[in-house]
This record gives sequence, C-alpha cells and structure tokens, in this order.
Amino acid sequence: MSGEPLRYDAQGGIVVLTLNRPEQRNAISDPDVIAALEQACWRMGADTSVRAAILTGAGSVFSSGGNVKAMAEPGGRLDASPAANRQWYLDNIQRIPRAFAALEVPVIAAVNGAAIGAGCDLACMCDIRIATAGAMFAESFVKMGLVPGDGGAWLLTRIIGAAKASELALTGDMLSAADALRLGLISDIVAPEELLRKAHEIAAKIAANSPIAVRMTKRLLREAATGTLESVLHLSAAMQAIAHATNDHKEAVMAFIEKRDPCFSGS
Repeated sequence: MSGEPLRYDAQGGIVVLTLNRPEQRNAISDPDVIAALEQACWRMGADTSVRAAILTGAGSVFSSGGNVKAMAEPGGRLDASPAANRQWYLDNIQRIPRAFAALEVPVIAAVNGAAIGAGCDLACMCDIRIATAGAMFAESFVKMGLVPGDGGAWLLTRIIGAAKASELALTGDMLSAADALRLGLISDIVAPEELLRKAHEIAAKIAANSPIAVRMTKRLLREAATGTLESVLHLSAAMQAIAHATNDHKEAVMAFIEKRDPCFSGS
C-alpha cells in the first residue's frame, strides 16, 4: 500500500492534492484517507497564501468511492448494527463533505478516470470539474444496495438539477465525459496529458485575483445554493463592506486608473 493516502503539493499559491491509493482505485472511505482529506481542507483554509487547489487521482482512476472489500472484512460495515453504521457515517465519511463545504479556497477537480459512487460525489464537492475524454461518472450506490451516504443526493441535484440527478441516482447508470459535459457536471474535456496543465491554467486565473474577494465569493456562491435571495443580499452587503476596506480593492482601483495589472497582497 502507498505510504501517504493524499499527496499535498503547494507551489505559488496553488495546492495540488493527489489521492494516492491507486492499488485501491483511490477509495476514500478508509479512516486515513478521510482524515487526510479533512486535514488538507483545514490546512488550506488556514493558510492565507493558498489561493486555489486542484484535486486529482494517482493512476488511471480518480476515485472508486467506498472500499467495498473493507466492508466485507470482519468487523466491517456488514457486521455492524444499523445504529453503529449510522454513527460511522456521521463520524467518518461525512467529514469529507463538511470539510469541503467549510473550505473557502476554490477547488478544481481534475478527473483523470472513473469517478464512481462517493468518488463522483467527491468531484461534486469541488467548485469546478474538468475531465479527460475517458473519464466516467456514476452515482451508483443503488447497484450496491446502498444510498448516497456522503451527501451525494444534495450535491448532484444542485449541479445538474433534480430530474437528471434522480435518473442517475435511481438507475446507477454510468455517465460518459461527453454526457457529463452536456449536463454541466463538468465544464471541459481535455486530453489526458493536458489535464493538469488545464487545471493549473484555471487555478492560475483564480490565483491572479484578490484572495480575500475570491474566498468570500466562493462563500457567497455556496450560501446562494440554499439561501433565499434576501439572506444572500444581506450577506453580500456585509462581505462587500469588508471588500471595500481591503488593500486589494484599493490596489485594483489604482491599477485601473493607472492602466496596469493589479498586484494583490491578500490584505
């Protein structure tokens, strides 16, 4: 088994997170993987030098979701009581969507292969998704006699709409990259050798902006998914008041007047 379950590589304000269990098809339900993803979100959130992140998978798979073999092991999910399994989901796999929801750093999913079950949901936790032509997506829990236990029903519905999310979750059908693009699940299809370059290109565009404004904009977008117009307007006004008081805003105004590119300090 690989040493570190998640590689964390930071350079120039951009972090690349790589799921590093290719021999397990980058399953994310083992405790060390859950902890690594959660800690990476906390680390990026606390580090004001981080302006954008990329999430991808080692090997030929983005993530197969849950570790099915571990479920069947003695003491695994098949042996646990309903109450114990409920608590396990609350205390384990559901820490991942909570951590991504709390993170204000934009994350780009560079989907390099199959994103199945919780792996599909992990991609949906990111803000932007791009994929190779050979990538596949499936909300396939029903095929294992399960439900989307990590928040997939909430995530997928908000990205592609209720009707199509219902079809995918209830049939468990596989979605090609071309169909994912058509539905808006991903925003671009690129060649495998160009995937990370394209993800870095998007990340660099984000990183070139005011990091304070970017983080607050991401929070507004997330709040807008569930809030009312009135609540989002009030939050927008409060965040805009903060933005007007930043050095980054003052720098942007002066750069505009002086006809030059701004140099944001994140202050």
